[in-house]
Amino acid sequence: MIMDRITVSLDEDAVTALESLTSRTGKPQSELVRQALSFYAANFEAATADAGANLESYHQMLSSGEHVLLDVDFLHCFLDYVENAEGEPDPEFVEAADRVAAFHAREYEERFDTLGELLDWLSFCGFLTVRESRGQTYHVVFPTESVKWFMTGFIEESTARLPFELEVEEGLSKVIFTAVDR
Repeated sequence: MIMDRITVSLDEDAVTALESLTSRTGKPQSELVRQALSFYAANFEAATADAGANLESYHQMLSSGEHVLLDVDFLHCFLDYVENAEGEPDPEFVEAADRVAAFHAREYEERFDTLGELLDWLSFCGFLTVRESRGQTYHVVFPTESVKWFMTGFIEESTARLPFELEVEEGLSKVIFTAVDR
């Protein structure tokens, strides 16, 4: 086994972290530094990706208790079983979803200025994918028909207080959303 020696200057935060790890693990500093370097090398892509803002947003969403992680299959189950006997969405479910969207419209009024910002947020949440945009026109793809139905209604209701009118063109699996200045 070849061992190279290096000298490293540590700032105050790194000294504190190293002292904490040595006391928690009982391992020598040099072993912890070797393990940390190996871990960093093995996870370089994740460590250097620009995911910090996304991870922070996920953390804020989940730690507030306002959002939960939900397996996408559960989402599809919920949406697939909200139909009434005529195959239409249950009116009580639609009314409840519209109330949620109206509440979000109040939140979004202070949070988003453009349709693109809102769609980026919903894409971040996993509800849709924005495939293309031109100006204020966005081609949006949904994972299933039920998610398309649900999220299209949500987007229509939740943009009511934003500074644009929303035009919606529905395709089979895609929707084209266009923001038109009021």
